[in-house]
Amino acid sequence: MSIRGLKKKQPKTFKVKIITVDAEMEFSCEMKWKGKDLFDLVCRALGLRETWFFGLQYTIKGMCTWLKMDKKVLDQEIPKEDPISFHFLAKFYPEKVEEELLQEITQHLFFLQVKKQILDEEIYCSPEATVLLASYAVQAKYGDYDPNFHEPGFLAHDELLPKRVLRQYQLTAEMWEEKITAWYAEHRGIARDEAEMNYLKIAQDLEMYGVNYFPIAQNKNHTDLLLGVDAKGIHIYSINNRFSPNKSFEWSAIRNISYSEKELTIKPLDKKAEVFKFFSSQLKVNKLILQLCIGNHDLFMRRRKVDSIEIQQMKAQAREEKARKKMENQRLAREKQLREEAERAKEELERRLFQLEDEARQANEALLRSQEAAELLAEKAQIAEEEAKLLAQNAAEAEQERQRLEITALKTKEEKRLMEQKMREAELIAVKLVKESDRRAKEAEHLKQDLHEAREAEQKAKQKLLDITRLNYPHMVKYPQYSPTDTRDANFDKGSIKLDLKDIDLKRLSFEIERERLDYLEKSRKFEDRLKELKSEIHALKLEEKQSGLYS
Repeated sequence: MSIRGLKKKQPKTFKVKIITVDAEMEFSCEMKWKGKDLFDLVCRALGLRETWFFGLQYTIKGMCTWLKMDKKVLDQEIPKEDPISFHFLAKFYPEKVEEELLQEITQHLFFLQVKKQILDEEIYCSPEATVLLASYAVQAKYGDYDPNFHEPGFLAHDELLPKRVLRQYQLTAEMWEEKITAWYAEHRGIARDEAEMNYLKIAQDLEMYGVNYFPIAQNKNHTDLLLGVDAKGIHIYSINNRFSPNKSFEWSAIRNISYSEKELTIKPLDKKAEVFKFFSSQLKVNKLILQLCIGNHDLFMRRRKVDSIEIQQMKAQAREEKARKKMENQRLAREKQLREEAERAKEELERRLFQLEDEARQANEALLRSQEAAELLAEKAQIAEEEAKLLAQNAAEAEQERQRLEITALKTKEEKRLMEQKMREAELIAVKLVKESDRRAKEAEHLKQDLHEAREAEQKAKQKLLDITRLNYPHMVKYPQYSPTDTRDANFDKGSIKLDLKDIDLKRLSFEIERERLDYLEKSRKFEDRLKELKSEIHALKLEEKQSGLYS
């Protein structure tokens, strides 16, 4: 067979892009594939066995529609794209997530979809519940809380709360993170699948969980009601209240659901009850409502029947898997506990080692200080020894000085005694000199008085001589001429000479007396100076004696 023949036999394909909540995949599909073929391919790629909850959704002309399983993909009204995009989403919701969701992948896909619906505000949730749900989402993503690893700000890039809640309360991102972390810290030890299951168990109790809403009217002109389809039945809501239905039809109480064009009819099982009719905006909406009703009703009836062999096998495998995971988690918890204990023991040993190193360092420092102190004490001992030698030498010198001072003191005492004796003698001499001075002064006074009296007598004699001369020789007075032959004149001249000589002797005597007086005064002054010098020497000796006594 030629290569051209092989090429002709290869089937024609088209590309599709499957978008899950957290991933995207591309497949090549054969032109003849039905919706179920593509759906099974996606489920096999995901490893999903609980396929009855899911479907492939696409948007056409602004309306969300589910791909029909029994028709060819290309025969349905799908977008003309390349590749054609489909969203792999949960189409039907379980009544009790813990009992019906058996596979971990099923739980994970439901968790991601419900979480997105809460964040997009498609499912209303109170602020308190959103914080708790956010803590389980953080536990599923990050594992156990570790304050050393999960530092403040580690949730800054995670979308965990609806924008409505953030707007309702004027709290900072740090405050919200603190609230979420407080709950998150309490989930320690919970595995990822358990955290996701706890999230779904809280979410399934919310009023809008698993409900598909459609606008309807009780007549052709007004759209004033909402019809909701979920796992338990059909509910009628007012346009402004999606929480509390005005009327509900459980699947077990519905006998038939049918539509004709835009009109849809719900017939209760009780034939006496009123048939409920309403109108939708277009025929496609009625087809979609009927499709959802049939699927939810089938699952509702299926839950109340004995499980098929496949379901029983899946539940057994799920139980075994849960038991295995539980044992594995317990083993991991023990290992983790042992590891934490080992780490604590290691930290304790490191702390103890650090403490011992610190103590050793301190001991080394103390040893060094002791060595330095010993060296310093040795130096001080050497210095003290030298000082002791020096003091001994000084003591010897002091002893010699003391002996010298004793000898000096003895000499000083002797000299002092001699000096005092000399002083006494000098004082006696001074007294004598004073007395002699007084006596000489008195004699000088007497001599002066005698001299004065002699002068006065001389004056009187001269006066008398003049008087006599005038009386006896008047002409000589007028004409004082002397004749060598005149005896009187000669006698007179002799008398004058004698008087002159006497006057000269008196002057000389006065001069000698004055000179002796001056000599005496000079000697007295010198003696007083000498006496002062002796007093100074005696005072210095006394001071030296006192200092010698203090030094001793």
